[in-house]
Amino acid sequence: MHKRTSQTMRLSKFISLALAAMLASCAQPATDPTTIPVSGEMVAELTSPPIVPAPVGSRKATKLKVEMEIVEKEAEMADGVRYIYWTFGGSVPGKFIRTRIGDEVAFTLKNHPDNKLPHNIDLHAVTGPGGGATSSFVAPGHQITFSFKTLNPGLYVYHCATAPVGMHIANGMYGLILVEPEGGLPKVDREYYIMQGDFYTKGENGQPGLQPFDMAKAIDEDADYVVFNGRVGSLTGDNAITANVGETVRLFVGNGGPNLVSSFHVIGEIFDKVHIEGGSVINENVQTTLIPAGGAAIVEFKVEVPGTFILVDHSIFRAFNKGALGMLKVQGEENKTVYSGKQQEGIYHPEGGTIQKMPGEAPAARKASSVAERIEFGKQVYSKTCFACHQPDGQGIPSAFPPLANSDYLNADVKRAIKIVIEGKTGEIIVNGKKYNSVMTAQALTDEEIANVLTYVYHSWGNNKTVVTPKMVARVRSGH
Repeated sequence: MHKRTSQTMRLSKFISLALAAMLASCAQPATDPTTIPVSGEMVAELTSPPIVPAPVGSRKATKLKVEMEIVEKEAEMADGVRYIYWTFGGSVPGKFIRTRIGDEVAFTLKNHPDNKLPHNIDLHAVTGPGGGATSSFVAPGHQITFSFKTLNPGLYVYHCATAPVGMHIANGMYGLILVEPEGGLPKVDREYYIMQGDFYTKGENGQPGLQPFDMAKAIDEDADYVVFNGRVGSLTGDNAITANVGETVRLFVGNGGPNLVSSFHVIGEIFDKVHIEGGSVINENVQTTLIPAGGAAIVEFKVEVPGTFILVDHSIFRAFNKGALGMLKVQGEENKTVYSGKQQEGIYHPEGGTIQKMPGEAPAARKASSVAERIEFGKQVYSKTCFACHQPDGQGIPSAFPPLANSDYLNADVKRAIKIVIEGKTGEIIVNGKKYNSVMTAQALTDEEIANVLTYVYHSWGNNKTVVTPKMVARVRSGH
């Protein structure tokens, strides 16, 4: 009995030691990344969003030459709104960099001579002081080269780290670098590059003209715009990303911040796989994934039915009122087994920054100097406040929102139209012979903005070309 117990104890100890050794070996990578040999050299393909470079595939580790220029440039933040961006490679986010584990990256950073400020780069994929920032400080008109070896597979953020760091990031200085594992990522049909950022301007959301950065708002984390790929509408309309039914889509999604966490979601889809925080752990069947400021995620899903799928930050007012909204347009045959609902465009569209109120609540622009200018300014207001319900061509939504195009109700009484915009309206109305019974929310617009948008509507889509002035709006507002 004692002998059998002793043998059992020795066997148990042997199994424990063997199991511990096996677990220890599993915890270690098969190859020390620092010892992966490098063969030859190549120039990295760099792409602007939403495009990504070609997959690494089965290529061996190499000396990868990356050359990137910093450009300070003025561009459009939203319709009628301009902003001076600081960029890596001329785009926000910066150029996408695609590498594989074991690559030796020779990184040349140039600062365009027309720039006003020094910059550098901190790549989260770099193991070393400052992620490369301590080696890459570069003044306008100069360039610098440093190198690093990619040791950890994953999707990583890079950004400027020159003081004040927050200001440089807030002006658009961020992007993504992908380090693929040996043998590359599994093949998919479509890949896209999307990166969220929050912006802080002196003017409020939608205020036209060139808007400077507002440091006080940034410190308070009071963002005027939260957008994908640097601007409102970067992934909507003609800029939408595309796929075909049956294809698998992989999105490389980053969050430059500088402040806000992203709740990334695709309306009408479920992520089959999510590389959590851009790393090696994969979660499955995920509805919404958190992406921290300065972090990333890789999401994959198969598109089963056609239609327009809306990409959002599900902190939802950011999506519909501050700009964090994109579109994936899928073409192909319908699959009634998966989805048999009625297809209707226009439900998920940007609503702009204008604060809307329920009818009965009290409702404060750029002054137009001509009818043509009033129409132009009115079109901007329409795209931010009216577009979602009344649609791009004023056609409305059947059984929900009445048409503004060739509208007998609208053309019959301009004072009534002004009053509805100011106060909102509930209850049944008849437009072009059809009944509508819904809610028109009161619009918190100035007299100038109401005059502009109504003049635009009256001069569009077969309406009677009435010119509405701020004085007319003021009279209606005062009860006359």
